[in-house]
Amino acid sequence: MAESAAGASARRLRPWRILPTPTGTPFTFGYAVVLAATSLLTQYADPDLVDSLLHGSSTDVAHLTQSPVLVLVASALWIAGGITSPYAIVFLLVLTALERRIGGLRTAGVFLLGHVVATLATEVPVGFSVLAGHLPDSSLHRLDYGISFGVAASVGALAGLLTPWLRWTVLVCFGGMLVDDLIAFTDPMTNWGHLLALGIGVLTWPLLRRCRPAA
Repeated sequence: MAESAAGASARRLRPWRILPTPTGTPFTFGYAVVLAATSLLTQYADPDLVDSLLHGSSTDVAHLTQSPVLVLVASALWIAGGITSPYAIVFLLVLTALERRIGGLRTAGVFLLGHVVATLATEVPVGFSVLAGHLPDSSLHRLDYGISFGVAASVGALAGLLTPWLRWTVLVCFGGMLVDDLIAFTDPMTNWGHLLALGIGVLTWPLLRRCRPAA
């Protein structure tokens, strides 16, 4: 009897569901394939070509004023730090879990919301600071790309769909990591953007809790 119960429990857990699949989580799976391809490109392609592509995809003030939609999309096709970045792992686990709960379209919406709003919230002040003379003109071309804002928003959104003890554990651990990065003051603009994106994800709780489970 105990052996049978253990087998049933294992079937319910289905540990492989923590990773994306083409049929179960098509958005996350397809996006992961694209990110894997761009990560391999950055690792093995000609460095000058990679540098040109990354700068062309940067959501700096100069690019945002010229072609905002293009660079907002292009910047989310790269992982800062490559495929071994912690954000790559969090991306796979969090977006898979989120998509299994609310579906691909809503997951894409959460990710895009965090990516776009946090990007604009961190870059627009840079533009105004340059106009006011508080920052040099070179700040208009600050290299800025990656999936981290979208991932942070997805973490915040997923937390609201978890049990209370797990929800606050996720928020405290992930939020604490972001605060620690901010205190280190290595890239305060980006670090503030991560915290903002996490907050954006939290603000989606009332809407997402009304969504029917995707599976």
